[in-house]
Amino acid sequence: MINLKTKHEIELMARAGRLLASVLPPLQAACEPGVKTIELDRIADKLIRDGGATPGFLGYHGFPRSICVSINDEAVHGIPGNRKIAAGDLVSLDLGLVLEGFWADVGITVGAGEITPEARRLLRVTEEALYVGIAKAQPGGWLGDISSAIQKHVEDAGFSVIRQFVGHGIGRQMHEDPQVPNFGRPGTPPRLKPGMTLAIEPMVNAGTYEVYMKPDGWTICTADGALSAYFEHTVAITEAGPLILTAQPGSNGRGPGNPLSRGAGAIDESEPGRAGAQG
Repeated sequence: MINLKTKHEIELMARAGRLLASVLPPLQAACEPGVKTIELDRIADKLIRDGGATPGFLGYHGFPRSICVSINDEAVHGIPGNRKIAAGDLVSLDLGLVLEGFWADVGITVGAGEITPEARRLLRVTEEALYVGIAKAQPGGWLGDISSAIQKHVEDAGFSVIRQFVGHGIGRQMHEDPQVPNFGRPGTPPRLKPGMTLAIEPMVNAGTYEVYMKPDGWTICTADGALSAYFEHTVAITEAGPLILTAQPGSNGRGPGNPLSRGAGAIDESEPGRAGAQG
């Protein structure tokens, strides 16, 4: 069942989203060669708690850390640990928190130091696909309009979208109805209505869309070892159109621009949970 949010509930989710968005810039700045991924986890955990929220991923279905950090061929759900970021790595950061009873979920992939032109193109196309999908989150439209727009943008660029993991509704729970695939046909139900809140998250591979799970039971990797990238926003559908609840400060949440993407290491990631193969 799809839970439609009231305007007050959407504002509560926006508060959570603003706090989570504020964690991304310092986390992105810390993605430097030589930094251990566990240090990224510690930074995010402190900033989330200092903001009065709870790190949503920690303990979720047994996940052992506060954020997900996935590198290169790791698509999503990477567990922070002693691995050091290397120059040229693609680092996907997936964050979630709970504030005043509501979830926010956001993600970005950044390059550590100089990255290859193909990696740069992968990041650009994946980020573009996120905003292409958000633009289709219009009241009166269909969920499939979001899915098909993302898939077309990605595949037209010669990349592939992961099929086994998808976006999802979000609110008082991290995973709510409906699932939001990054592939599909325009006009596929359900109908999009004001009050729906969605985690839209293209997960894009440079090679095949097939993936596998590492023995740790969490980390999802590309089957062919190709690079993977991921971008995500929490979005509310309103009468006026899509509202990005995890937009960066200085953005009204309506436009396609992402100020963070103009930061160092980025170009101008999904959260733990096995149920429903959601991201």
